[in-house]
Amino acid sequence: MTRVLLSLGSNLHPVDNLGYALDSLLLQFNDLALSPVFESEALGNTGSPAYLNMVAAVDTELPLAGLITMLKDLEARFGRQRETDNEQGVPLDIDILTFGNVTGRSCGISLPRPELTQAAYVLWPVAVLAPKDRHPVLKQSYVQLWEAFDKSSQRIRPVDFVWHERQISKAALQ
Repeated sequence: MTRVLLSLGSNLHPVDNLGYALDSLLLQFNDLALSPVFESEALGNTGSPAYLNMVAAVDTELPLAGLITMLKDLEARFGRQRETDNEQGVPLDIDILTFGNVTGRSCGISLPRPELTQAAYVLWPVAVLAPKDRHPVLKQSYVQLWEAFDKSSQRIRPVDFVWHERQISKAALQ
């Protein structure tokens, strides 16, 4: 089994889309570890609605290529159309942040994903979900990376989020 960290985000019906995406992931992987949900401004496009973002950890026997295909199919079922996303919003974006300890370019993606250390909406959820886990290249824990992150560079805040009557957001930060 390979431990995988996934980043989930949406700014088009985000509460519904994240909830349905979690349902789909749960059916596929049987168990999910979830970060709180955060709201962040759309980077580079000030006219776009705010995003809801979170991170999920799953264990899988799928090879990396199979996981990529499964996640892209899931995004497509939610109406993801990359060529028009910026204009209409993003119904669902799922990115593989880490795939075990794989590093470098594989199956068309870079691992670990660069946003892991560059984007608050990725790093803060990972630091809450897996604080002691270490970045496969930098060898620092995610909580250490979050503590060193320039938090003034991006606006992000935890928001209430309930999934299947389970509070998975603000309560986790208190």
